[in-house]
Amino acid sequence: MDLTTLTYIAVGLSFALYIGIAIWAKASTTGEFYVAGKGVNPVINGMATAADWMSAASFISMAGLIAFLGYGGSVYLMGWTGGYCLLAMLLAPYLRKYGKFTVPEFIGDRYYSRTARIVAVICLIFISFTYVAGQMRGVGIVFSRFLEVELLTGLAVGMGIVFIYAVLGGMKGVTYTQVAQYCVLIVAYTIPAIFIAFQLTGNPIPQLAFGSTVNGTGEFMLDRLNHIVTELGFLEYTTTNKSTIDIFAITLALMVGTAGLPHVIVRFFTVPKVRDARSSAGWALVFIALLYTTAPAVGAMARLNLTETVQIGAVGDPEGNLKFEDRPDWMERWESTGLLKYEDKNGDGRIQYYNDANADFAAKAAEYGWAGNELSVDRDIMVLANPEIAQLPNWVIALVAAGGIAAALSTAAGLLLVISSSVSHDLLKGTFTPNMTEKQELMAGRIGAAVAILIAGYLGYNPPGFVAQVVAFAFGLAAASLFPVIIMGIFSKKVNREGAVAGMLVGLVFTMGYIMSYKGIFIPVLIENVPENWLFGISPEGIGVVGMMLNFIVAFSVSKVTAEPPEHIQRLVEDIRVPKGAGAAVDH
Repeated sequence: MDLTTLTYIAVGLSFALYIGIAIWAKASTTGEFYVAGKGVNPVINGMATAADWMSAASFISMAGLIAFLGYGGSVYLMGWTGGYCLLAMLLAPYLRKYGKFTVPEFIGDRYYSRTARIVAVICLIFISFTYVAGQMRGVGIVFSRFLEVELLTGLAVGMGIVFIYAVLGGMKGVTYTQVAQYCVLIVAYTIPAIFIAFQLTGNPIPQLAFGSTVNGTGEFMLDRLNHIVTELGFLEYTTTNKSTIDIFAITLALMVGTAGLPHVIVRFFTVPKVRDARSSAGWALVFIALLYTTAPAVGAMARLNLTETVQIGAVGDPEGNLKFEDRPDWMERWESTGLLKYEDKNGDGRIQYYNDANADFAAKAAEYGWAGNELSVDRDIMVLANPEIAQLPNWVIALVAAGGIAAALSTAAGLLLVISSSVSHDLLKGTFTPNMTEKQELMAGRIGAAVAILIAGYLGYNPPGFVAQVVAFAFGLAAASLFPVIIMGIFSKKVNREGAVAGMLVGLVFTMGYIMSYKGIFIPVLIENVPENWLFGISPEGIGVVGMMLNFIVAFSVSKVTAEPPEHIQRLVEDIRVPKGAGAAVDH
């Protein structure tokens, strides 16, 4: 059976499963719509949390970053995984003990302020829409390549599926759909990795193959990669050109950003007890580890396969380069998407793939008649193209397509639901129309989700960067805005509403302004994005750390010169931290 047909079958069956679960788990109350009735089993919630958190950035883009950045890509592994540990230890149990529906509701109550709640909603919307843009780009990439449809058509289909199970099922439907999506994405990620690991090293366990010798060479995989990429003028795979401060900043921004992501935090409101929140976090880490320990091997194997496909001979042997007319079918298929491009700059009919940004190497390469790098490969295609490069069976490639869509849609659904909940529960019910009925609130939530899906589709059609980069910006915004006020709300009795509002606004405005200035998101590029121009040498991906520090400084400073929080708020903070974690959560 041909690849397109198999892909339609795999994706169609997964969509049917998601829709069936949504119909079965339809939300009938606001409690079910917002937090799945607070009755989800910890193991189930852990699996759903893993799917919610392992977005298109984890499935599609992270291994692609590692493939091209090598050691430098490890910041994404360390940051995202470490952040989940922070979330599990510092936030999840306490927020579950508080027992509310949303993060803005906690902030509004803790800081006894409607203004704080509204500002939290604004921060949440900026974070969520930035994050969801990356997910919809992932959906578009998979549809345009594997289902061979226009990007707009693929986005429309993805939006339609999310609309059905997020709007109809709410958090209850999304939770059980995400369990199915986790199963799809983890199988789709690991099966190709096992095939390719065995193909390259004879060891079917990717984590062990990563440190094994490559068949027929006697070289360890990383040694071989270092040898090949340096011959082509690239940096050694096991080193990085990032500065220490930038590595630290990006890693920390991703960590605290993870702990401040509202769509992940809200998952811990869905379990019955506080101890179940801790248990859910532990199970989620187990499920996440299955993919995250596999990703470095996937990235290395993808880079090795790509390079050896294109650059068959030694760097000084132009005859060893792949001839354009001999390029494999997978390259032709990805060329049609625009995500892989070839330009024969010297007219020799061969694909010259090397690093022409390396001046010393470019001068050497010019001796052989090369006029510049002729191959451009989008980082987001590496995981999806890897099975094709390795010539795996069509059913494996179709499975990867279904997995990529599952990863993108699972996170997109969680984000869109958080947006709709904030609009209906925090803005309408909690602020502007407190007398609305539960039925009206439920309808408002569904309408909010529908509008959010349309906006997400537009952002997917006009994304501000590649998937992992866009997601990194979202984590930076979360680190600079929500994380500090949540932490201070739990562990400090002295931070008041004025401090919280000022801190959130300063952190959000500074971080967003910095990212927009360097990346040209929504405005023209104001400052060239090179290390020499970065503040303290910190790239836009890591600037959330500075925004976070500004948030803390402003919040504490403003709180010092304004009135202390009321006595009942200070008692509330003490009550949240009382270690009665094994008991049922108390709704205040």
